[in-house]
This record gives sequence, structure tokens and C-alpha cells, in this order.
Amino acid sequence: MKKNKTKRNGNGHTARSIRIEFANPTASAVAIAGTFNNWSPDSTYMVRLGDGRWAKDLALPPGTYEYRLIVDGAWMPDPCARESAPNPFGESNSVLKVNPAEG
Repeated sequence: MKKNKTKRNGNGHTARSIRIEFANPTASAVAIAGTFNNWSPDSTYMVRLGDGRWAKDLALPPGTYEYRLIVDGAWMPDPCARESAPNPFGESNSVLKVNPAEG
């Protein structure tokens, strides 16, 4: 996961551009579902970069978000996430913390 640029959305709140990256050479489709998109498995697809690498840039306001990856229909935590939290299904969600813009 890489943090990139700062943007202002239409209502004046500052959003940070966050890149989530994932590697799976056999996957044919990878999506992200989490608190930032109402856990919708069909709204945030990652882009295939080649060599089994996938990425998605998200513009998110500062806050803490939970998410999971959907790899060919199977839900899983992000193996590259720095933090995780238990979910109600006895598994774990990945945790993404977006800090306010610096300076």
C-alpha cells in the first residue's frame, strides 16, 4: 500500500490518494470491498498491472477503514495490510488508516 497525493472533493473535505497493491499470478479478477464502499464486492475492481500484480488507487478522506479483497469471488484479508481487525464472521478484515494531509 502506498500513499500518494492530496485532493479536495466537491464538499471541501481533503481526500488522500491511497494505492492498494496485491500480487496473485493466477487471479482473473480482484476487487476491494470495505467500509469506504458499503462492502460492495462489485464496485471497486483492481487493475491488472501484469506479472500477477494488481493495484487500485482510492481517494479517501482521513479516517480508519476496514476492507477485504475479493479474488475470483473468494473474500480474503489483504496479505500486505499492516493491521487487521476481527470481523463478525470469525475472520479478519484488513485495516487502512488514512492520515490527514501534512503541511
